[in-house]
Amino acid sequence: MVDVLTWMIERRMRLTERAELLRKELAEIDAELGRLEAAEVVFGQWAEATDGGRRPSGIVEPEPEPEPERVVVTPGAAGMRLIPDREEGMGVEVLTPEYRRIMEIVTAAAGPVMAKDVALALGRENTPGKVEPVRGQLRKLSDRGWLARNGSGRYLPR
Repeated sequence: MVDVLTWMIERRMRLTERAELLRKELAEIDAELGRLEAAEVVFGQWAEATDGGRRPSGIVEPEPEPEPERVVVTPGAAGMRLIPDREEGMGVEVLTPEYRRIMEIVTAAAGPVMAKDVALALGRENTPGKVEPVRGQLRKLSDRGWLARNGSGRYLPR
């Protein structure tokens, strides 16, 4: 009697393992069937659009190449820095107009300025989306030696 019980338990365990393997295989087969059905739909749409591949369609036909734009070398192009490292005797004329305007605002201020003050002077709103880019520009000017930054995040001309 014990042998029969042992046999049943072992048989149930083997069948449980086999059922799990079959479930995994069935899931893989279902996934492949789904991919094939999707491919059939796409191919059917292509065949309808091209008359079974006998005529080109806008889907397959390449568009004509646009004329290449003329490349103008400006600061920031081809790896050129928008803000060069400041050297002795260098003037603000080497900066782009926007950075020149920021330098004018900082130098015209009575004392240290914050990023929001510069953003407002540039005509931007006092929102994080408008102030943060200005903060990045000020930090860049500071990192390259054009401005001095104090500990409270305010900027001064050098």
